[in-house]
Amino acid sequence: MLKFSVCIEALYNKYPFIERIEKVSAIGMKYFEFWGWGNKDIDAIKSAKDKYGLEVAIFGADAGGPLVDPANRIKIADGMKKSAVVAHKLDCKRLILTTGNEIAGVSRDDQHRSIVEGLKIAARIMEDEDLILCLEPLNVLVNHKGYYLSTSKEAFQIVDEVGSPKVKILYDIYHQQITEGNLIDTITANIDKIGHFHFADVPGRHEIGTGEINYKNVFKSISETNYEGFLGTEYWPIGSDDESLKNIMEMTKDM
Repeated sequence: MLKFSVCIEALYNKYPFIERIEKVSAIGMKYFEFWGWGNKDIDAIKSAKDKYGLEVAIFGADAGGPLVDPANRIKIADGMKKSAVVAHKLDCKRLILTTGNEIAGVSRDDQHRSIVEGLKIAARIMEDEDLILCLEPLNVLVNHKGYYLSTSKEAFQIVDEVGSPKVKILYDIYHQQITEGNLIDTITANIDKIGHFHFADVPGRHEIGTGEINYKNVFKSISETNYEGFLGTEYWPIGSDDESLKNIMEMTKDM
């Protein structure tokens, strides 16, 4: 059974933040996620999730600075430790991390090495804390111009070089469709390196069924790998938030 996590930064974002957790419960979903924790009331999130019997699937870690810059080594370790404390408080097992934007005048090889070395530091903390860190590639064609990591090939290579079961990829289907396509083959060949999914349709980053991606086939292929993680609804609906989630549940009820 596929497990869907409601991204409350995108869905129900017309409501106050904590009220969004109630909305997740009311629609019958069991998991939710959010971006960075630094500007959030963690005690209030914990109280609401416990009240409604929900789980936090993943949230954004604080790296203290971009991975592409080796000057941030100490900050990365500190940020990971602080993020781990928050994760344990929320009973959450996964964290999101990004690389930062490319640094002008520095070779991609050097920035790649900096990312790997920074993630090795983070990996040791994740292993000690029994957490999974998910590195996210983003598209640079539409949404994140200048961002360092866009291709899944380099992302999976980084995971291999780090060499820790606690460092995986957040595979965002929306971003990777824009960047390279070939979704099903890439996902199924690398499912052991994927710790979390995000999804939205292309173009527009709206709910499934509004664009070009055949999500029924994509979800079916993920289900057939026996993937045990979450799929996060990081889309901004054109229509009703509730109806978009009901459509997902109906589409995947037998997966």
